[in-house]
Amino acid sequence: MTFPSSGQILRIYIGESDCIHHKPLYEAIVLKAREAGLAGATVLRGAMGFGASSHLHTAKILRLSMDLPVVIEIVDSAEKIAGFLPYLEEVVTGGHVTMEEVRILKYHGAAKE
Repeated sequence: MTFPSSGQILRIYIGESDCIHHKPLYEAIVLKAREAGLAGATVLRGAMGFGASSHLHTAKILRLSMDLPVVIEIVDSAEKIAGFLPYLEEVVTGGHVTMEEVRILKYHGAAKE
């Protein structure tokens, strides 16, 4: 797959317990990104964080949180990212979404056997 040398990175910051249709929101976003033909998506689970409410979420043993921060990163062309934004507008009701320009140095899919 050829890929442009420049693109955008989309980051979606949500809580681990955020759901849509009884499914984790991060899972729904990744599956929708795949369905939309985006290059790839990665879900990162945070050890600690806080959002607009300033409520601290942490994975420390003494303060075990059931709602750790989650970041979903998606890198693709500006056009494909722009086409995905209306879906995020619908499903991300808390948290925030950021986007920035990136230089793509290498992109290779796994060899299929």
